[in-house]
Amino acid sequence: MLIKICRGWEIPESEATPEAVFLNRRALMAGGAGLIGASVIGRAQAQASDPSADLYPAKRNAAYKLDREITPEAFSGDYNNYYEFGTSKSVAAAASKLKTRPWTVKIDGLVEAPLEIGFDDLARKMPLEERLYRHRCVEAWSMAVPWTGFPLASLVALAKPTADARYIVMHTFKDPAQAPGQKAFWYPWPYTEGLTLAEAHNDLAFMVTGIYGKPLGNQFGAPLRLAVPWKYGFKSVKAIDRITFTKERPKTFWEALQASEYGFWANVNPEVPHPRWSQASERVLGTGEMRPTMLFNGYGEFVADLYKDLQTERLWA
Repeated sequence: MLIKICRGWEIPESEATPEAVFLNRRALMAGGAGLIGASVIGRAQAQASDPSADLYPAKRNAAYKLDREITPEAFSGDYNNYYEFGTSKSVAAAASKLKTRPWTVKIDGLVEAPLEIGFDDLARKMPLEERLYRHRCVEAWSMAVPWTGFPLASLVALAKPTADARYIVMHTFKDPAQAPGQKAFWYPWPYTEGLTLAEAHNDLAFMVTGIYGKPLGNQFGAPLRLAVPWKYGFKSVKAIDRITFTKERPKTFWEALQASEYGFWANVNPEVPHPRWSQASERVLGTGEMRPTMLFNGYGEFVADLYKDLQTERLWA
């Protein structure tokens, strides 16, 4: 007899909310035209120009569940950190001007053979699925969204890193003509983030190509971004156009800018405050509800072992 022991995020497929019900609920909750506007900009832009639009909606993987309601797109789509397009949260209109086609992803560094691949070709090579994830920003706000994408481990397998590779570094595009925020010379552009290969192979590490059953809107980081839900949101780099495998730990964007506040590991911990605010609780987008922050954003059972031999490291942002 085969006995399956379910992991903590797993639910039966029968409990997944039907897409029609979910979409109808989202439309009802969106409310006023003011809130809907910015979200619609990114969503309409993505659907109109995305050659991979036929890949959506992808089948939801019922192994990934939430302890809260999905954040309506009207809220998550109009509250984004994307410094390439400005320092306010309302960057959807500015980000919609980014040309995401053609888009090439370069894979280099310690790999068997460097390669460049068009994003649409990459998306069609990968096993796309939808997952429900919590997202926790270092600024103490949170949301819960249905990402579509593929396991980061699948991309690592495609890249074929050599035995010397220990880290994966992801780079955002650099084009100040399209992204006026990149004209700010005091930032170390392009935006970069990194993970260990062990983190990259974790089941939760996810390369995102879509959201809410549609191609990814620009303000969310189209066409390709990272989601690592046990870490603070700044680790989830947007608009990736280069992936490099290295032996040395990289100096990432926020770490290079202000290492005392934003470290490499950036795992969520309610007991470790940011130097300028508490991390003990978080404000949920769309409801304003204050919820207690969870260690590793609630995913500790599945990721804590990654850090068991790193007690001397500063594991929290």
